[in-house]
Amino acid sequence: MARESMEYDVVIVGGGPSGLSTAIKLKQIDPNLNICLLEKASEIGAHILSGNVFETRALDELIPNWRELNAPIKTKVKKEKFLFLGKTKSLSWPTWLLPSVQQNHKNYIISLANLCRWLGEQAEALGVEIFPGFPASEILYKEDGSVRGVATQDMGIDKDGNQKDSYEPGIDLIGKVTVFAEGCRGHLGKQLIKKFELDKGKDPQQYGIGFKEIWEINEKKHEEGLVMHTAGWPLDNNTYGGSFIYHAENKQVFLGYVIGLDYKNPHLSPFDEFQRFKTHPKIKNIIEGGKRISYGARALIEGGLQSLPKMYMPGALLIGCDAGTLNMPKIKGSHTAMKSGMIAAETINHYLKDGKDLSLYDNLFRESWLHKELYKARNVKPSFSWGLILGIIFTGIDQILFRGKFPFTLRHKHADHETLRPSNEMPKINYPKPDNIITFDKTSSVYLTGTNHAENQPVHLKLKDPELPIKYTLEKYDEPAQKYCPAGVYEVQNENGKNKFVINSQNCIHCKTCDIKEPSQNIIWVTPEGGGGPKYGNM
Repeated sequence: MARESMEYDVVIVGGGPSGLSTAIKLKQIDPNLNICLLEKASEIGAHILSGNVFETRALDELIPNWRELNAPIKTKVKKEKFLFLGKTKSLSWPTWLLPSVQQNHKNYIISLANLCRWLGEQAEALGVEIFPGFPASEILYKEDGSVRGVATQDMGIDKDGNQKDSYEPGIDLIGKVTVFAEGCRGHLGKQLIKKFELDKGKDPQQYGIGFKEIWEINEKKHEEGLVMHTAGWPLDNNTYGGSFIYHAENKQVFLGYVIGLDYKNPHLSPFDEFQRFKTHPKIKNIIEGGKRISYGARALIEGGLQSLPKMYMPGALLIGCDAGTLNMPKIKGSHTAMKSGMIAAETINHYLKDGKDLSLYDNLFRESWLHKELYKARNVKPSFSWGLILGIIFTGIDQILFRGKFPFTLRHKHADHETLRPSNEMPKINYPKPDNIITFDKTSSVYLTGTNHAENQPVHLKLKDPELPIKYTLEKYDEPAQKYCPAGVYEVQNENGKNKFVINSQNCIHCKTCDIKEPSQNIIWVTPEGGGGPKYGNM
């Protein structure tokens, strides 16, 4: 079958906050623009996972009457706590001593997945064509090397690459401008960064893995509007991470943990550290007697301004977490992603009129409050390479006394995949078995994500060298994919005395951790057949 081709003014890849904000702003500027938006999930919001304490600044600019339009933003932050955890004890830090960047009293506790669904409705009402279940799998280029558009994936291919009876060829979507808004570690964004050297002169990007569970808890323990963060146990002083506990509406608590993917010990399992965290008396007391109703995990992009690639190239823009606009000390990336999309829309509007290039994006970005935010936040994440205590002390000085305006910029020295030490040099970690009340295993957790991939399709987790996991990574690092994957995708099985590396790709929840942390960069995550992956509800 011949591939169909469709032409648009603007093609947007990704239905998260940045992509949807781009689409909405473009239609507000020029209702006659022909815009399509591709989303790899089965519906808008199904792959969206975030804490989420939401700052409305960008939304106030984009849709000032969002309250009247019944946006799913209801639960105001009423109270805040910050705890340092020891193994059994805790120390409460006065919230008035927290930097203003970490104070949330004007913000809301929301489900970002539900906000994206609502933004999708606003975009469609303006005439944006949204295609869920259609992952962009390939970048199309013009003869001069500029981006021409994207191709959606062929459907109905079996695991050996043969066409099934259900085969349908993908579609070429051609745009005068293509906007890549895939979220953290975008499959196509990664290719663009390499092809156009967008990260030239930039520090290595930094990532974390974030876990989230939603619990329904006892009414007497529920404090709607309470935001609580912790640092310390169960991680050691040299491993970056911390937790969030957000009391949402309907007796629900959003419970989560973030661990920096620059950790050194290959025996560390981020999933099990999260489960262990819940056993701390302060945390266990909140959820004991409650019920876990949701689970998910997703990588976060944390490098900040010094790791932010150039966000424009011939024919295309790279925005939101696909580029890395998250504000790390705020622990927020939704409002910054939205603003990056709004700047993209303004840039595209000028470009379609004058036809020069997209470099205006850089000027508009540097003049925006988004750049000011990221500039003030730039030194926080790299300071934690000195350890938790020194990082906290430096952050206090940097953010409170100097308001992020130190006359120097700390650098990120290593990519996350370069930090693992050989397994024989690092202490083993014995994690307790789950009790299935407070702590759980990966299998039962993945079940709650609603993850599904069509049977008999090509494996979307590619190995550059299929022999490497057993011949090298197992011996040197005890094959850490078994531990860093939050969904049990990777196993080393012994068959007749011979080790075999097994990829259970049907379990993949699209967190991208393997693509980031694998020490030899041997694992490449690509888009699976449309609609595959998790089906998050109100994450």
